[in-house]
Amino acid sequence: MSMKSVLEQLSSMTIVVADTGDIDAIKKFKPRDATTNPSLILAAAKNPSYLKLIDEALETSKKLFPRECDQKRFIKEAIDQVSVLFGKEILGIISGRVSTEVDARLSFDTDATVSKAIKIINQYKNYGIDKSRILIKIASTWEGIKAAEILESKGIKCNLTLLFNFCQAVACANANVTLISPFVGRILDWHKAKTGKMSFSGSEDPGVISVTKIFNYFKEKGVTTEVMGASFRNIEEIKELAGCDLLTISPKLLEELNNQNEKLTKKLDKDFISGNSPDYVFEERDFRLNMLEDQMASEKLSEGITGFSKAIEELEDLLINRYTEISNEKLIKM
Repeated sequence: MSMKSVLEQLSSMTIVVADTGDIDAIKKFKPRDATTNPSLILAAAKNPSYLKLIDEALETSKKLFPRECDQKRFIKEAIDQVSVLFGKEILGIISGRVSTEVDARLSFDTDATVSKAIKIINQYKNYGIDKSRILIKIASTWEGIKAAEILESKGIKCNLTLLFNFCQAVACANANVTLISPFVGRILDWHKAKTGKMSFSGSEDPGVISVTKIFNYFKEKGVTTEVMGASFRNIEEIKELAGCDLLTISPKLLEELNNQNEKLTKKLDKDFISGNSPDYVFEERDFRLNMLEDQMASEKLSEGITGFSKAIEELEDLLINRYTEISNEKLIKM
C-alpha cells in the first residue's frame, strides 16, 4: 500500500485552508475553508475566466449608485460586491467558511470597520448565505481588534490578519476573536533582510517559532480562538506546524505537498501541552508600546496594510476600466 501524500497526512492533523481567490484552484484541492485578501482578489479579477463576476458586481453597483452621479460611492460599492461575489462562488465549492477582508484603508478606524463588516454580512445574506459561513478579515491593529470584539458580540465571526507577534495574538484572544492568522513567511522575510542569513531550518524559522509559541499558549490557557498559520514561503514551514488548528496555504504549495510522499510528523499537539505561563493582558497602552518596541511586527504590519491598500486601489482602477469598456460596447451597438 503506497504512503499517502504529505497533503493527505496534513489534512488528517490540521484543517487545510486554500489561500487564494482562484476558484479553479479551490475546485482542484477541495479544502474545507478558503481565505481571500485584496491582493488575491485582484489577481483573480485579472483572470478573463472571472470577467462575468466583475460585470455582475458593476451591474449591481450601478443600480445602487449610478456612476455619473457619484463615482466614488459607485466604485466602493463595486469593490464590496466583487469581494462578496468571489466569496459566494467559493462557498458553492467548499463546505466550510470563507474569509472576506474589510478595506485595509479602514484599519485604524474601529467604527468604519464595524460598519463595513456588517454591510458585507448583509450582502452575503442577500444571497442566502448565513453569517456562520463568513469570517470577516481585519488587520490586527488595536482599532481592528476592538472592531472585532464588537462584531463578535453581535455574532459576526472574525479572522484577524497581518498578525506578527505574541502581543497581537493575546489581545485578539482577550477580545474573544474567532480566529487569528499569524504570519510565517513575512516574519522570515524580515529576518532574512535584517540578518543577511538566507537559510533557516524549519524548526529555527522565526515565523514557525512565533506561531508555535502562540499555539502553545492558547492551548495551555484554554483559549478558544483558533490559530491559523498563514503566509508560507516553503513547505518546510508548513510541515513544522502540522497539528496547528488550521493552515492556509497557496495553491503552489498545496501542489508541492500533494506531490510529496514521506512520513509527516505532527509537531503541534494540544493534548500534550503543559506549562505554567503567566496570564497576559495587553491594554491599549501596553499594546501600542509593545508594537513600537517590536520593529519587525510594526514594520510588517505597516507594510501589509499599505500593500493591501494599494491592491484595493488597483482593483478600483480595474473596475473603472472595465465599466468604461462595457459603456463603450453599448454605445457601439446603439
